[in-house]
Amino acid sequence: MSVLVWVEHDGKAVKDATLAAVTAAARLGEVEALVAGQGVDGVAQEAAKIAGVTKVLVADDASLGHALAENVAPLVVELMGSRDAFVAPATTTGKNIAPRVAALLDVMQISEVLSVESADTFTRPIYAGNAIATVQSKDGKKVLTIRGTAFEKAAAEGGSAAIEQVSAKGDQGLSSFEGSEIAQNARPELTSAKIIVSGGRALGSEEQFHQLIDPLADALGAGVGASRAAVDAGYAPNDYQVGQTGKIVAPEVYVAVGISGAIQHLAGMKDSKTIIAINKDEDAPIFQVADLGLVGDLFKVVPELTEKLAV
Repeated sequence: MSVLVWVEHDGKAVKDATLAAVTAAARLGEVEALVAGQGVDGVAQEAAKIAGVTKVLVADDASLGHALAENVAPLVVELMGSRDAFVAPATTTGKNIAPRVAALLDVMQISEVLSVESADTFTRPIYAGNAIATVQSKDGKKVLTIRGTAFEKAAAEGGSAAIEQVSAKGDQGLSSFEGSEIAQNARPELTSAKIIVSGGRALGSEEQFHQLIDPLADALGAGVGASRAAVDAGYAPNDYQVGQTGKIVAPEVYVAVGISGAIQHLAGMKDSKTIIAINKDEDAPIFQVADLGLVGDLFKVVPELTEKLAV
């Protein structure tokens, strides 16, 4: 079985989400990686070193510079003529490209795959992760998005894949890139952070969110996250959001401060290795999934904890 993996990158380096996708794809068959973009020779060289990748296909064209799904999907469909499955990380970009590929191939997409049971059978979460569905696809070609937290990352070094140039399909004229506002964050990115400190609506304001959460995160060398309620209230930017409608994370340690534990939030972090919850409500749902729970006033507890960690 031949599998084509979409390489998630920022134009300079391969993102970690790709490594998990390669692991999943390798359970289906021979893995080829697609690097699409503009000026991506360095990315292609890096992708060729990923363990398990046998070939890297490079499409270098201005029309692919911003990974517009309308331009990427026709390229993928053309390459799928001799391949059996297309695998993309379940990231914002992957979720944008995969449905268009599936539609053009006239097959169903299987989203957020948690495990590969066989060449045509997979598991995926439903009901915000409260149930796991086993899905069997009879389609001749498979289109999958992979939940990165469910698979080990393939080794970034050790491979020696051949690199082959392929032609882009050009600008389809269906969409155009107008601009971007990229959030600058000196802390670890949420999906790759080993420790995450997240704050909830109980923090009360944007000022108090940053006064309490940021120092604790800095003391732990952690990334900063937030619940949907905190983001909706304006305490934190959208890219901080953890949950079903935000980022899915599974760090070594997840610290939930003032987060009650709504289902949609739990769906984004319950696979964390160790969950620590700080909340004044001892009946908060977050304590049902927490490994360690501290019932107390976060405005007293968090500064004390930060002070002890900083010593």
